[in-house]
Amino acid sequence: MAMTWILALYFSLSLLFGALTGTLPELSAAMTEGAASAVTLALSLAGIMSLWSGILEVLRRAGAMDALARLLRPVLRRLYPAFAENRQVLGDISANVSANLLGLGNAATPAGIRAARGMYDGSGNASDALCMLVICNTASIQLLPTTVAALRADAGAAAPFDILPAVWLSSGISVLVGILAAKLLSRIWR
Repeated sequence: MAMTWILALYFSLSLLFGALTGTLPELSAAMTEGAASAVTLALSLAGIMSLWSGILEVLRRAGAMDALARLLRPVLRRLYPAFAENRQVLGDISANVSANLLGLGNAATPAGIRAARGMYDGSGNASDALCMLVICNTASIQLLPTTVAALRADAGAAAPFDILPAVWLSSGISVLVGILAAKLLSRIWR
């Protein structure tokens, strides 16, 4: 609701200052161009998302996702000890992590929601494991930042994936800091 008010205020101020400075025609042209660019970008991202979601589904049906889940299971059991024996929750977390590794945040969301529902105990409070899930999902390590690469390709980048080392470093550090902060704060607020 607050975002609606912020956007309405932003739009109103733009119109007011456009009228005061005599630039309403330029403002109108910029708004129209921006809307057209937004639609083009959304369609471009939808295509990339469809491609990678399809690849993710092929990997799932071929059993590669199960293999990845088995590889991730030792790490996930340490991060989520309360759910170490819950195959459904760990499977959903594995699917979430796998999609995030491929840079598919939108495809990771359904698995993350299923995992969160499986973790929720009905108390009205987020458990340490649920907080860890949110942190790991938000800070996610990305091996292939497909969405960012698609945006870069759409903007005309000659080599959209040349950012890989920076993405690996920054996403690895963000996940590490997030996990350490979650562990520290869970001990402080017991």
